[in-house]
Amino acid sequence: MPSAIIPVFYAISDDFAPYAAVSIKSLTSNADSNDHYQVIILHQGLSDQTKANLSALSTPNVEVRFKALTQSLSAIQNQHQNFLRADFFTLTIFYRLFIADMFPQFEKAIYIDSDTVIPGNLANLYELPLANNLIGAAPDHSIEHVPPMVDYITNALGLPANEYINSGVLLLNLTKLREEHFSQRFLKLLQTYQFDCIAPDQDYLNTMCHGRIRYLDEVWDAMPKDPQYAPVKNPQLIHYNLFYKPWYFDHIMYGHYFWQYADQTSYKDMLHQQLNDYTTAQRNADRAKLTTLMTKAGQLPDTPTTFKKVAATGVPIRV
Repeated sequence: MPSAIIPVFYAISDDFAPYAAVSIKSLTSNADSNDHYQVIILHQGLSDQTKANLSALSTPNVEVRFKALTQSLSAIQNQHQNFLRADFFTLTIFYRLFIADMFPQFEKAIYIDSDTVIPGNLANLYELPLANNLIGAAPDHSIEHVPPMVDYITNALGLPANEYINSGVLLLNLTKLREEHFSQRFLKLLQTYQFDCIAPDQDYLNTMCHGRIRYLDEVWDAMPKDPQYAPVKNPQLIHYNLFYKPWYFDHIMYGHYFWQYADQTSYKDMLHQQLNDYTTAQRNADRAKLTTLMTKAGQLPDTPTTFKKVAATGVPIRV
């Protein structure tokens, strides 16, 4: 059974608030009334309007709170090694790595990216035992048919491609992460080697936690794919990863789930307008970014400093 409080974390800036609102609305719509949640929004500054909009999503058993990240993350620099998708820099992707230290009152928690909807009961994810594992996460099946990504995971990260996890949905063993000084070890690796990554937080989690990951069923991180691949049956949590965003593209796999909950939020009109206003040129640019990402993935195994090459020298990468 869940504990008295189920902590659920998001990390956002103002521009991601509309998508977080949709995700939180879906959580509250499908939560059992007997379970109690704290939804904690990690941020480095949100507008009063954003806070008001998200707070209004609270229900008798789901409380929305905000936590400003005050400790310095100056070690994480705005440089190409730390770019998300080889495209842009955002500190928010790194916040999840510090939850264990920031919230010593919790033994366990869920972290969810804001580009998600939750048609299932999230307590069923929280109840899964982690034992000695550091995290629970789903393998990223969206990359298993993409040769440059398989090459990158195998030859730059040094991992089996079918064991590479997506960090957009995490079941966190906060007690074990604290005991193993995970965040301090992450910062030491980052400052020492500045590994060039496709998804910086995700790639550090994969390499550091490998061997201590509970692999979740894909229903807990169902990601849209191209039409030739079958959707996951009965998804419990949907993650609109990479460029598969229903607020930018029509006919995205699982897109109807997003609009079901988006239409119940104060951002409804804005989100529909965003879809209508997104131009063909912008959509083509997104597709070009995916090509750029795959090109980088194919090149990184040949760079001089990779996780696999550093581990081969005897440096301990795994926790």
